[in-house]
Amino acid sequence: MDRRLFLLAATASAAPAFAIEGVATEEDLPNLRSIVVAGPSGILDQQGFNGFSPERPTNIKSASKSVISALVGIAIDRGFLGSPDQPMAPILMDRIPADPDDRLSRVTIGHLMSMQAGLERQSGANYGRWVSSPNWVRHALAAPFVTEPGTRMLYSTASTHLLSAILTRVTGRSTLDLARDWLGAVPEFRITGWDQDPQGIYLGGNQMAMSTRSLAAFGQLYLNRGRAPDGTRVLPQTWIEASWVPRTRSVFSGDGYGYGWFMRRIGGVQAYYGWGYGGQMLYVLPAVSRVIAITSNPNVPSARTGYRDRLHRLSASLIGT
Repeated sequence: MDRRLFLLAATASAAPAFAIEGVATEEDLPNLRSIVVAGPSGILDQQGFNGFSPERPTNIKSASKSVISALVGIAIDRGFLGSPDQPMAPILMDRIPADPDDRLSRVTIGHLMSMQAGLERQSGANYGRWVSSPNWVRHALAAPFVTEPGTRMLYSTASTHLLSAILTRVTGRSTLDLARDWLGAVPEFRITGWDQDPQGIYLGGNQMAMSTRSLAAFGQLYLNRGRAPDGTRVLPQTWIEASWVPRTRSVFSGDGYGYGWFMRRIGGVQAYYGWGYGGQMLYVLPAVSRVIAITSNPNVPSARTGYRDRLHRLSASLIGT
């Protein structure tokens, strides 16, 4: 099909027309690698920058936490897990310290997803020591409590790694195998690389390689209320709705956080987004029927430099607001 006709058919929604070209430039955004903008039916526009293409995999860093959230939702729907209120400790009992803090028994699956476990963060300054430990799950569970479970947000990749360990335990399958199987009906969804811990558990919430097109395809699953383009039900709509309920708030950005998703208003409309170090962004904007996936250099910070905020503004421009 002629590209212009394809774009005309795919953009039959309330959002105005746009083009990436001219909105984002390599000169203004030297860390940028690729942008893909999609609607419910397919890609509307895409562009690579600085020698990269939308098909080339990038380490999406913590944007992969949204993928872990989806797998947890499917596991609950299929009966491998009970609910977000299910306690985590009985599942990982053999990794619990010998003399555990009583509060471990009160940490739930939902607390891990919303970063409200209360355990000391294993991100930031503690990340290197955590991933250098011989058993990442045991190390995370032995961390001291900083606050009570279910209270303030303590952003920690250890929380989503515990979810990966839980999924592995209750299904008897690796998290990578689950992702490829349970999300396999989503066209172009591909995980091309993923680090593992010393016990072979895939790192929940970091070090996952995916192309920008694949990231956009994952976002379309949420835009389409859990269905693949052919109508196959992949993710319960109720799980998407639960994931997008703000349960806490980031002390760094002030943005709300649900189950693996941040939320804020972008260009005057509600946006739900995954964010990874360096500027790996996945925005889902139901009000304008848009998904925006952005990948960037994963080795350069994006928060304290202001780059992440520039990507927020770029996304507003891409939806024409």
